[in-house]
Amino acid sequence: MLILVVGTGYVGLVTGACFAEMGHTVICLDIDLEKIEKLKQGIIPIFEPGLEELVKRNVQQNRLTFTTSYSENVPRANVCFIAVPTPSKEDGSCDTQYVESAALSIAREMREYKIIVNKSTVPVGTAAFVAKTIREEQARQGISIPFDVVSNPEFLKEGAAVQDCLKPDRIIIGSDSPKATEVMKEIYSAFTLSHDRIITMDTLSAEMTKYAANAMLATRISFMNEIAEICKQVGANVNEVRKGIGSDTRIGYSFLYPGVGYGGSCFPKDIRALIATAKQVGVEPSVLQAVDRVNVRQKKLLAQKAIRYFANRGGIEGKSIAVWGLSFKPDTDDMREAPSLEFIDQMLAAGAHLRLFDPIAIPNAKKMFPNHSSLTWCNNELEAATGADAIVLLTEWKQFRLVDFKPIREHMRGIAFFDGRNQYKPVDMKSRGFDYISIGAPDILQPS
Repeated sequence: MLILVVGTGYVGLVTGACFAEMGHTVICLDIDLEKIEKLKQGIIPIFEPGLEELVKRNVQQNRLTFTTSYSENVPRANVCFIAVPTPSKEDGSCDTQYVESAALSIAREMREYKIIVNKSTVPVGTAAFVAKTIREEQARQGISIPFDVVSNPEFLKEGAAVQDCLKPDRIIIGSDSPKATEVMKEIYSAFTLSHDRIITMDTLSAEMTKYAANAMLATRISFMNEIAEICKQVGANVNEVRKGIGSDTRIGYSFLYPGVGYGGSCFPKDIRALIATAKQVGVEPSVLQAVDRVNVRQKKLLAQKAIRYFANRGGIEGKSIAVWGLSFKPDTDDMREAPSLEFIDQMLAAGAHLRLFDPIAIPNAKKMFPNHSSLTWCNNELEAATGADAIVLLTEWKQFRLVDFKPIREHMRGIAFFDGRNQYKPVDMKSRGFDYISIGAPDILQPS
C-alpha cells in the first residue's frame, strides 16, 4: 500500500519509518525544504534511539522517500496521514492551523477516493472539521470526490517511540466508515501478528481517548508530586510511600515517581487543550486545572530548595551550580517545556552561575540561551561539577546512574547535591560527603 505521511516531526517521521519497516511504501512530505533535503542526505532532525538506522535502511530499500510536493504524491497515495504540529495558543487551546493547511493541500490534489487520517493530537471534533474543510475546497473547485476521514491517535513515548510504534500497546482507529476501517486494519495488520491490538470506535471517541490517556498519566505525576510535598512537610519519605501504594495492583508503579514536573511536547499542551475544550462546552475541569497548577509549581520547587539551602551560606548569588541533564526526559533532545528551563531562569534571576551538561540536548538548549555570560556549556558531568558549589540532577540519563563520585566530590567547591529525580540512595550520598536534598524525602545533611 502506498502511504503519504504529511509532517516529518517526531510522530510523522517515526510513523512513516515504521510503516516502511513493515513493508509499506511510504512518502514523507514536509513543506520545510531544508528538512527534506537533510532527510534525503540521511541527516535526521531529531534524536530518537533507533530512528536513524530505521530511516536509512528503508531509504536504501526504496520503501521510504521524502518530498515537498503535494501535487506529485497525493494522487498516487492510497492513504494520507496528517502528522503535523498542533501547538498551544495563548489561551491554552489547540492550534489546528497546520492540520487545516494539510487538509486543504490534500483536497486540492485529490483525483479519486482517499482516506485522510488524523495522526496529530487534535481537539475532539477535528475529523469533522477536516471533512468540512475538504468538502468546501472541492466545492470551490466544482468537483465531488469521495473520501473518508479517520482518527488514529499516536501513543508514542519520546525516547522509546520506535519500539512503541513497532510494538504498540493498542491501535485506536476512529472511523464512521466500514470501508476506511478495513483499510486501516490492513495497514496495521503487520503490527498485530502476535495478537490483535486494534480497537475501533467512532472518531469523536478516538480523539477524546488521546487526550484522556495523557491527562490520566499527567494526573498521576502531579498527584505524586503533591503527595511528595506533603511527605516532606510531615517527615515521611515519598520513596517508601510510592512502594506502598504502587504494590496495589489497582494502582501500579507507572508514573508514580515524584520529580521536577512533566514537560515535553504532549502532556503540558494536551492538558491545557483539554481544559480549553471542557470550558468551551460548559464543563469546569477542576481536576485537570489542579494537575496543571501542581506541575507549574513543581517546576519551581528545586530552584526554591537551592535558594533556601544557600540562604544561610552566603546566598546563592555568585554561586556555581552544576546542572546534570537538560532535556525533559532521557533518550531525547527535546527541550520543549523541560523543567530545566524553569530552573535555569530562576537561577539566573537569583544571580547564580550555571555549568550545564546533557549527553544530547545541549545544541537545542543553546538555542534557548544564546551567549549568556552566566552559562558554561560542559562536555561531561565531571567538567560540569568542577568548581561547583552544588550539583542539580534534572534528567535521569542512564550514564548518571553509576557515577564515580570520588573525583566529582574532589573537584567540587561545595557539597550540595539536589536530586530532582530521586535517583540516588540518601545513605550512599551522605557517605560520599554530600548534603543530599531530594523530592518528598527528608534532607540528608553532613554534620555541621
